[in-house]
Amino acid sequence: MKTVSFILILLVVTQITKATDQSCKIIDDTYGFFFTGNRTQTRIPFQFQSNLIIVSVCMNDVDSLRLLVDTGVAHTIITDRHAFKKRPLTLSRQIKLTGMGAGSATTASVSINNTLSIGYLRAEHHNVVILEEDVLKLSEYAGLSIHGLIGYELFADLVVTIDFQRRELVLMQPQQYRYHHRKGERYPITILDRKAYLDALSIFDGIRFRPLRVVLDTGAGQALLLNRFHNGPTLPLPDKVVQVPLGSGFNGLISGAVGRFQKVNVGRFQLDDMLVSFPDSSDFSLKIRDMPERQGNIGCELLRRFLVTINYPNRYIVLKPVRRIMRERFEHDMSGLELRAKGETLRTYFINNVNSNSPAEQAGLQVGDELLVVNGSLATTMTISDIYRILQAGEGKLVALVIQRNRQRFTVRFTLKRLI
Repeated sequence: MKTVSFILILLVVTQITKATDQSCKIIDDTYGFFFTGNRTQTRIPFQFQSNLIIVSVCMNDVDSLRLLVDTGVAHTIITDRHAFKKRPLTLSRQIKLTGMGAGSATTASVSINNTLSIGYLRAEHHNVVILEEDVLKLSEYAGLSIHGLIGYELFADLVVTIDFQRRELVLMQPQQYRYHHRKGERYPITILDRKAYLDALSIFDGIRFRPLRVVLDTGAGQALLLNRFHNGPTLPLPDKVVQVPLGSGFNGLISGAVGRFQKVNVGRFQLDDMLVSFPDSSDFSLKIRDMPERQGNIGCELLRRFLVTINYPNRYIVLKPVRRIMRERFEHDMSGLELRAKGETLRTYFINNVNSNSPAEQAGLQVGDELLVVNGSLATTMTISDIYRILQAGEGKLVALVIQRNRQRFTVRFTLKRLI
């Protein structure tokens, strides 16, 4: 079945204050993830919703959590502080988190000396950051319960292959991985502030290809996000862009625009008419000025077109193109609707935003409308990915919605239109 992508969430997280201070150090020789049962690798299935990689994790041997695999975060972060029903966490101190978004810093607490189990991987004395408030609302974006994020610590000492076709992570000890050219093209990465930077990407600005440094960000749903206001020549905007909300960060909503670049090169691979996101300068540039220089982030809408192997210990990434997926066009939503999943089962869908001059706006849809029926199917029987698949099914396709507004129900019909 065709994999459908959409720009729903952008998680660009700046460096977090150190999770522990000197008084919280634990004297033990077992840190980080290690394999149990004399194993040297493990395979971990994942769910792929809204272009987000979600894995099941057992914490402290009692609580089952779903965590978003996000190479953009430096520490394990729990966004739902109510997830620990069987054994409440012991919190050591409070910290402030700064990140993307138009608001102020987020308050969080630190919990030390936890255990995490993922497949045949286990981590002892694991520190986690617990948000005071779920500002990211990952569950509403993805349409299933997500309790937090895990990033650098999962990748730091292992070789991780992301197989988007099989929905599987393969993790192994570095000495067990042997690179061969049949596995794909290898490109060096640089690890700075617990993030991986790639210098193998360039964009065609109409005259020449311009090289870029980007962060590998598996927690971002978009293909490519560019900071036009970095320290250097201003990156050009495409001739046509549309203003859209790009997602949420630790400091609130991230606004910006989406456009297309005619050609983007990732190493020797060329991708045409790529959708590129451009966050507003106040949401992005001002928040990353103290971080290592980079021009943007690449996310899963680009990465899912490859079999991806990330080797932090030996500082390289391997990209093997999936031919069928490489031929897919980069598409944006064609309705102008942005949805949120609500309710206990996250199967109640509300309109969160309506883009200006879109088919949805012209049909009279409004923020707060509840979707009851989508093209003849009850919304409660559909995932949010199912609905978005319909909303970008192709220009000229007819969409019929039954919605509820102020306790009144009515049917709305509109024709999908490529907005960008």
